Amino acid sequence: MNRTGILIAFAVAASACASAPPAAPPKATPPPAVPYEQKLSWILRLEDQRILHDQTPTVEPTPVATSGQKAALVVPPPPPDLLRLLRDDTAAVRRRAALGVGRVGLAEGIDPLIERLSDEEAEVREMAAFALGLIGDARASAPLVVALADPSPLVQSSAAEALGLIGDASGAEAIGKMIQATFASGSLAQPPGEADDSRRDTPTAAARLGMFALVRLKAYPQLAAAVLDDRGEPRLAWWPIAYALGRIEDKRALPALLTLARDSHPYTRAFAVKGLGALQDSSATPQLLPIVTDTANGDRAVRIEAVRALGRIGDRAAVAPLMKIIRDGKADAHLRLEAVTAIGGMHADHGPEAADIVDTLLDVIADPSPPVRAAALRSVAALDPQTFVTVLSGLDPDPHWSVRAALASTLGTLASESVLPRLRTMLKDTDHRVLPGVLGALVKIQASEAVAILLQSLKAEDPIVRAAAADGIGTLKPDNGAAALADAYRAGEADATFTARAAALAALAKYGAAAATPVLHRALADKDWSVRVRAAQLLKELEPGSAAAVAAQMRPAPTTLPIDAYTTQRLTTPEVSTQLYIDTDRGTIQIELAMIDAPLTVENFVRLARRGYFNGLAIHRVVPDFVVQDGDPRGDGEGGPGFTIRDELSERPYLRGAVGMALDWRDTGGSQWFITHSPQPHLDGKYTVFGRVVAGMDVVDQIQQWDVVRRVRVWDGETMTSNK
Repeated sequence: MNRTGILIAFAVAASACASAPPAAPPKATPPPAVPYEQKLSWILRLEDQRILHDQTPTVEPTPVATSGQKAALVVPPPPPDLLRLLRDDTAAVRRRAALGVGRVGLAEGIDPLIERLSDEEAEVREMAAFALGLIGDARASAPLVVALADPSPLVQSSAAEALGLIGDASGAEAIGKMIQATFASGSLAQPPGEADDSRRDTPTAAARLGMFALVRLKAYPQLAAAVLDDRGEPRLAWWPIAYALGRIEDKRALPALLTLARDSHPYTRAFAVKGLGALQDSSATPQLLPIVTDTANGDRAVRIEAVRALGRIGDRAAVAPLMKIIRDGKADAHLRLEAVTAIGGMHADHGPEAADIVDTLLDVIADPSPPVRAAALRSVAALDPQTFVTVLSGLDPDPHWSVRAALASTLGTLASESVLPRLRTMLKDTDHRVLPGVLGALVKIQASEAVAILLQSLKAEDPIVRAAAADGIGTLKPDNGAAALADAYRAGEADATFTARAAALAALAKYGAAAATPVLHRALADKDWSVRVRAAQLLKELEPGSAAAVAAQMRPAPTTLPIDAYTTQRLTTPEVSTQLYIDTDRGTIQIELAMIDAPLTVENFVRLARRGYFNGLAIHRVVPDFVVQDGDPRGDGEGGPGFTIRDELSERPYLRGAVGMALDWRDTGGSQWFITHSPQPHLDGKYTVFGRVVAGMDVVDQIQQWDVVRRVRVWDGETMTSNK
């Protein structure tokens, strides 16, 4: 080709290049579908970290070239976000995300949850309502009142419960009318069966939860209008009505409670009797006395509640039957303990009767049972302080630390001149579990040396002693206390347990914002989430406008789990219900764990059990007709594993045999757990339920304080593990 041809060819090529359209951008490939299990793992992690949105940076789309093809933009999945999951295509995801938003507890979740109250699926609307109750903001009250008229009883139930959890009495009237409508429909012509107690999807369930909500709202007029007839008598002999009328503590309920206390159902009778005790009206005594003396046919829980009620009422007519129980060496151990406690509330004059009571109690001070000895000391001090002090001077220290601790607390109720020498001696007790009671007593009697002792105790080795010292300084508020408390918080940052640091913060807050806020803001980054929660609560009181900033500053919550732990199948989609076998001095208790409703709590408990953590621990708390409690390596109710876990509150009710996590305040669970003897609706939505007793409730009923858990065995469907 000649030169001219070459130039022409080059020009043609150049012209073609100049006029060609630009290359098309890489085609975007949509993100892959996220499996259901992955979404559940996101929800678990976000609620454990107490955040609504993943805080990892957003990943930009990435061009990826494949062999022989143009580059494509691969769009990564969006970061985990609970509020986005509230709008997921799958109803089960929306429902679980709603619960997660409620557990996180941020105000940012309120409007998205309110939107879900209109979801097409009743189960989603139900959980959105419950979650709004967990957040506890009154802005949700009006939408929840509307939800009380939802066509689904499931939604009505959760809306009523949520209004009670929020504590906004503006919804009381609507709740009362919902209950009245249930009676009018004939659904409550007869008491529902026991199976209904755990349901939420029936009109009777909505009425039950409505009654419990009215109790939390202290709305007696609305409760009475719903459950009492024109004569003031109960429309139905049903234990939730007895519970509600008794728990609300309004004297106008007395006639109805007297009627319910004659019912044949043990729960109904027990709650009614307990309510009579709360009213402290002596007109109930004639009806309570036969219950106490009925040894042949009386239900033990009902008898125990009657003994307690008589102690609260203080009618001298109860002295003789109570003394008979105390003197009966073969009497039921729980009943006898309650009688020793109740006798201290009698209004006995200083005469032969009072002397007889005191003489009997002085004999009981030598009883083999430490709880009975402690109760006897308290009752003698209440009935005859002068004799108590005289006897005390010749009384050797009790061999059990818990009795010495009870004695210290009892001394705090007496005159300072007479008890100071004994308290000074008790400061030298070799068991540190006694010292908090001694410090508390010194504060109550305002001993002249109390401040100096408290300041010195702020430096004690035992964190619970330091916590008690901080409490005392917060009460007495010496001039040099604020600086000492700030130092105590900083020194406590080396502790494994949160108790001393949290106590220092609470005491420091009593000195006002100027002294407390610098330390409280520091505590928002504490290594333990429970301390951050406590600091945030105190800052909310001292700086009401700082709630939003504080909520952001304290998050995400530190957790004990690696990020990949949330993806395990046993947490997201468990195939079996893990069983616990708790071997005690009285027998074995079998517990089915709540794998779906409280997976992280279950995971923590099982991990501790497989380590042998619970083996050999004494059952440190027994309150008949309420709970047995264990899981404290200290034995004084203040111990734990050295870390805390998040609450996993759910709609599971506290019925007989429910297994729950003990708390000091929100999100302070660790290793202490309890089993309920009977329904306890006031715990619902406040404490994590992570299991239920499926065998061995007779063992639970027999357990006494200081019995021992010998071992805990775990059955996961394949293997039985225990650490002897």
